[in-house]
Amino acid sequence: MSSPVLPLVEAVAYLPPRGALIGLDLGTKTIGVAVSDPDRRLATPVETVARKAFTADAQRVLALAAERKAVGFVLGLPINMDGSEGPRAQSTRAFARNLARLTELPIALWDERLSTVAVERDLIATDMRRARRKEVIDQHAAAYILQGALDRLATLAHGSS
Repeated sequence: MSSPVLPLVEAVAYLPPRGALIGLDLGTKTIGVAVSDPDRRLATPVETVARKAFTADAQRVLALAAERKAVGFVLGLPINMDGSEGPRAQSTRAFARNLARLTELPIALWDERLSTVAVERDLIATDMRRARRKEVIDQHAAAYILQGALDRLATLAHGSS
C-alpha cells in the first residue's frame, strides 16, 4: 500500500470528483488539521494534534481522515519566499512519503508560503486572546492552506470543462 505524493495540480488526477479532503499544517510541535466539505467548497479547522512520534501522529491523522470519509490529503509545503526549499519543506516531504506508506489516499503538496502569517493577522483582527490564538493557529493555518488548495482545484475544474 502506497499512495502518490504529488504537487496539487498533478494530484488532481488521483482524486475522485467529490469527497472531503484533509488539510495538514505540519509544525515541529503540532499538526494543524482541517477538513473540506464533500463538494470541496469550504475548509474548516478540525483540531491541533500535539506531535509525539511519527507513528502516533500518522495514526491520529489517518483516524481523522477515516472519521470524515476523506478521499485525499493536502499538505502545506513551506517554500521559502525565493522559491527554494529549506529544512521545513524537506521534513514535510519526508512526512508525506512516510504517510504515503500507510494509506492509499493521494497526498497533494500545496505551497503555503504565507498561511500562518495571514491567519495570525486574521485572528488578531478578531481580537482573539494570545493564549487562545496559540491553541488554534495551527488548525486555522491548515484551513487556510486547504482553502487555497480548494480554490485552486475549483479553477482547474472550470478551466478543463
